[in-house]
Amino acid sequence: MALKFTRNIRQFFIELGELSYFAGRFFRESVKPPFEFKELLRQCYQMGNRSLVLVLVTSFIIGLVLDLQSRPTMEQFGAVSMMPNMVGISIVRELGPVITALVCAGRIASGIGAELGSMRVTEQIDAMEVSGTNPFKYLVVTRVMATTLMLPLLVILGDGLALYGSALVEYFKGAVSFELYFNTVFNALSYGDLIPATVKTFFFGFAIGLVGCYKGYYCKKGTAGVGIAANTAVVFTSMVLFVIDFVAVFISDIFYEL
Repeated sequence: MALKFTRNIRQFFIELGELSYFAGRFFRESVKPPFEFKELLRQCYQMGNRSLVLVLVTSFIIGLVLDLQSRPTMEQFGAVSMMPNMVGISIVRELGPVITALVCAGRIASGIGAELGSMRVTEQIDAMEVSGTNPFKYLVVTRVMATTLMLPLLVILGDGLALYGSALVEYFKGAVSFELYFNTVFNALSYGDLIPATVKTFFFGFAIGLVGCYKGYYCKKGTAGVGIAANTAVVFTSMVLFVIDFVAVFISDIFYEL
C-alpha cells in the first residue's frame, strides 16, 4: 500500500512537471508568427456556442435553487430584505465562476482531450509534423487561447441569468420588483467583488484548455487511450480549478485586509 501511494505521488509530480513544460511551450509558441487567427475565431465560436445553452440552463437553476433554499433561513432571522445582497454576492464572487468553470471542464476539456487524442492515435498530428505544419500552434495554442477568452464571457452571461432566476423567486414569493432587486444587487457589489471574480475566470479558462490539450496531445495506448484522455482531462482540470480558486480567494482576502 505504501509503495503504491509513493508511486502515485511520484507520478503526480512527474505529470505536473510535464504540464508545466507544456505550458511553457504554449507561451513560447503563442508569440511566434504565423498566427492562426482564423482557427482561433473558429475555436472561440465552437467552444462558446456549444457551451452556451448548458451554462445558461445550469446558471438559471442555480439562481432559483440558491434563493429557494436560503429564503426560509433568512425568514427565521427576519433578514429577507438581505436576500438580493446575499445571493448577488454569492453568485458573482464564487458560485457563478466556479460552477461555470466546472460545467465547461466537463464539456470542453473532455471534448478537447478526445479530439486531440483521436488525432494522435490516428497519426494525424504526426502527418502534420511531417508536412512541415506546426501542429502545436494550430491545435494547442488556438484552443487554449479560445478557452481563456470565452470562459469570462460565459461566466458573465451565466451570472446574469442566475441573478434573473433569483429575481424570479423574489418576485413571486416576496413581491420584490425586478428593478428593486437588481438595484439592490448592484448597490451591494463593489469593484472588490467584480475584479477578482473576473480575473480568475481567465485562469480558469486557461487551465481548462491547457489540461485538455495536454491530455489529448500526449494520448497513448491506442484507441482506448482516447477515452482515458477525455476522462482524466475532466478530473485533472477540476482539481486544478479548485486549486486556482483557493489561491484567488486567498489573495483577494489579503487585499481586503489591507
